[in-house]
Amino acid sequence: MTKKTLILIGFIILKFVLQCILISPEYDLQRDEYLHLDQAHHLAWGYLSVPPVTSWFSYLIYLLGNSVFWIKFFPALFGALTLLIVWKTIETLKGNLYALTLGATCVLFSSLLRINTLYQPNSLDILCWTGFYYVIIQYFKTEKTKWLYIGAIVFAFGFLNKYNILFLLIGLLPALLLSKQRQVLAKKELYFALLLGLILILPNLLWQYNNQFPIVHHLKELADTQLVNTDRIGFLKEQLLFFIGAFFVILASLYALLFYKAFNKFKFFFAALFFTLLIFIYFKAKAYYAIGLYPIYIAFGAVFLSDILKTGWKRFLQPIFIIIPLLFFIPMYNLAFPNKSPEYIVKHPEKYKKLDMLRWEDGKDHALPQDFADMLGWKELARKTDSVYATLPNQDKTLVLCDNYGQAGAINYYTKKGIKAVSFNADYVNWFNLKIQYKNVIRIIEIEEAEPEFKETGQHFQTSAFAGQITNKYAREYKTSIFTFLGAKNDINKIVKQEIKEVTDYSK
Repeated sequence: MTKKTLILIGFIILKFVLQCILISPEYDLQRDEYLHLDQAHHLAWGYLSVPPVTSWFSYLIYLLGNSVFWIKFFPALFGALTLLIVWKTIETLKGNLYALTLGATCVLFSSLLRINTLYQPNSLDILCWTGFYYVIIQYFKTEKTKWLYIGAIVFAFGFLNKYNILFLLIGLLPALLLSKQRQVLAKKELYFALLLGLILILPNLLWQYNNQFPIVHHLKELADTQLVNTDRIGFLKEQLLFFIGAFFVILASLYALLFYKAFNKFKFFFAALFFTLLIFIYFKAKAYYAIGLYPIYIAFGAVFLSDILKTGWKRFLQPIFIIIPLLFFIPMYNLAFPNKSPEYIVKHPEKYKKLDMLRWEDGKDHALPQDFADMLGWKELARKTDSVYATLPNQDKTLVLCDNYGQAGAINYYTKKGIKAVSFNADYVNWFNLKIQYKNVIRIIEIEEAEPEFKETGQHFQTSAFAGQITNKYAREYKTSIFTFLGAKNDINKIVKQEIKEVTDYSK
């Protein structure tokens, strides 16, 4: 085994170790994770929330036992594979051992550590962006046709994981048109590869068509409720934070792409970065959508720096570029991860507030970062719902109806009573079992809607009662309440069907 291989293995082991210690055990899973895990029980070619690939991994996790270990393993694996691709890119660009070590260090001690703690499509999205860029480099270096087809497969897999990868192509195309490499656009093999990619994503496109293109509705809702609060200047500021330890390496890559002869074939990467960022800025995208851009530029920068720092007094600068990511990781460790108790964060909010980490999607500041608050209260909700469910008559005719997908997913993940909670929110709207004639309802209601919802729903039942609520004051779902409605006076299934129809009519 060579020295290079041993160092690579060391980085990968360190990656997995770090991912294991960056979350305090007092936190639950995050809201989105529960939804993604529940998709394993409803396999399809598309969902209202995400494309289908996440459900494939969720099903694999389910087969492996559905434990937290496997839930956290896969995003960590995707992060490790991203590091591996950067390593292989550096080798392709003829980087030496220093370049490999620098590139791996910059990727490891970055925001990917935070992204890779959560079971969401983002980790795989970044991997697919990096993998696609790697394929492009391989094609223009070797001009072997096979890389066009590999690129089509990588892109299709990325598309079936998260539509965000479309921005990669939109930013890359004008950059290619402005470069000598635009000659590839005249090759018939490219269009055969595009056809292959289209065939691979066609099942999802057909699913969108057959379901009235819910992605359009989802994007409009996202723009109206979340992206409207996005600050374009804030977007640019956050770009610096994602790979702040690698800032000078990425800066070096941009210089090298313009002036370093060894990168002449890859000059279009310089324009691709800026075109892609401009598109994100134009659409007021969330800052983290662009993270997949940067790992490949770390590879370019590492190779360039290893070349210019290899002789004379400059070689003494080599350790500095290795140390910088490590130095930035120290404050990152203390702030960016849910490894501090909620009580500690509440008592020491200054640094979090300074970095705008307490600002939620609603544009307001709160006690905890939103992602942290979204990792609290779920076990409590599931436990209390189970307890209420166990006391009811006609349990097999009891509908557990939640206000949002986080509540439904958490109850379904933690339940000991076999509950199948649903919601009119996100994918759960398609998962109601209307073969059951419901007589009772356990209603999980967010505190803001509790009183009017209690009155409105109560009129359809013989009895109604408050049965509990989330008491963890740091949870985003704090005071979310549990109500029971027993003995239906009206046809509950008819009411549910009408609500489903209204929610899923995306033509409105």
